[in-house]
Amino acid sequence: GISGKRELGPMHSFLSLYQGKVMELVSSPLTTHVLDTPSGFPAQGPYLHLFRKSYTDYDGCCPSLLAPGPLKAGNYKLSFDTKGYWKKRGAESFYSYVEVAFTITNETHRFCASLLLSLWSYITYQGS
Repeated sequence: GISGKRELGPMHSFLSLYQGKVMELVSSPLTTHVLDTPSGFPAQGPYLHLFRKSYTDYDGCCPSLLAPGPLKAGNYKLSFDTKGYWKKRGAESFYSYVEVAFTITNETHRFCASLLLSLWSYITYQGS
């Protein structure tokens, strides 16, 4: 079997680096989460664009769309390269890209513009 020491080795090393210190996770006030609905897994790697080019991570998230800090009220448009995402998986998508346009009115809240993606359809919603 695997000893507890081996299983916790990397975590133990990480925790000992920060022992006695308080760590705060700071992220963008606007994030996205993309799910590949046919596979049931997060969609890792689709190119997306808000003000600059970004990609989703292994969990289908892009936590760094904007710099940490207050979000400015206004209209936003988030574009996803769905054609490129499906092409890398050997499939052809009906949609070349998906654009999600939304309005932010409360500058103090955090927002998640989520996307459920398949070859022939997509759904967007404001996540948490």
